[in-house]
Amino acid sequence: MLTYPDIDPIAFAIGPLKVHWYGLMYLLAFGTAWALANYRASKPGSGWTSDQVSDLIFFGAVGVILGGRCGYVLFYNFPQFLEDPLWLFRVWEGGMSFHGGLLGVIAAILYFSHKHKKGIFEVGDFGAPFVPIGLMFGRIGNFIGGELWGRMADPSVVPWAMVFPRGGDVPRHPSQIYQACMEGFLLFVILWFYSSRPRPQKAVSAVFLIGYGVFRTIAEFFREPDAQIGFDLLGWVTRGQLLSLPMIIVGIVLLVIAYRSPKTGEQKA
Repeated sequence: MLTYPDIDPIAFAIGPLKVHWYGLMYLLAFGTAWALANYRASKPGSGWTSDQVSDLIFFGAVGVILGGRCGYVLFYNFPQFLEDPLWLFRVWEGGMSFHGGLLGVIAAILYFSHKHKKGIFEVGDFGAPFVPIGLMFGRIGNFIGGELWGRMADPSVVPWAMVFPRGGDVPRHPSQIYQACMEGFLLFVILWFYSSRPRPQKAVSAVFLIGYGVFRTIAEFFREPDAQIGFDLLGWVTRGQLLSLPMIIVGIVLLVIAYRSPKTGEQKA
């Protein structure tokens, strides 16, 4: 069994200003996405400019933060919001929903597409490969914050199990790291190489939806369900799995449509 590295949630302080690790992870996420997007945009024939990339990352960041926080409140902990409305704004305490963030990003893409006269899926296909890197940093932030820990694990079977300070005196799966590896790093590698060659429009977005949905569904078998919710269905299906199912279905439909459509408007690397 490993020892959980109980890290101070405050990375550093400058006078009264306290910088949290959670905030730094978001900064790394958006900064890395901006750098990767500019790299892709700099290629001949990409159809993207650095100003457009900056706009996309900015609107995407706003969508992630607003949608992620509001989604967590609506999907996972609405009663706490009713008891303490100001809790909505204490983002540094944790509590962000990927699925809410996705809805926020979709709204940002709609606005960006209208502003820059680009197709919705042209924007989605360009931006999808950069999302998993942000997810990876976000899950690392969850781990540092000692939140969203995994289910109980037998150290003789799972030697990397660890006791989380707020998770009781039992060893648990470090499910945040599982998610960082699967829906973060591995999904990024898949999307980066898949999108490195021209693909039918909608295809890259579809692979992202399917990939995230599948990896999140797998990870949920190791992640402890939110205490205020538990299991939603059949005594083993979690809220995260239910919210991921529509992503997988929509992704499959989009992928079929993409490859059955005439080969026009292909996404270029």
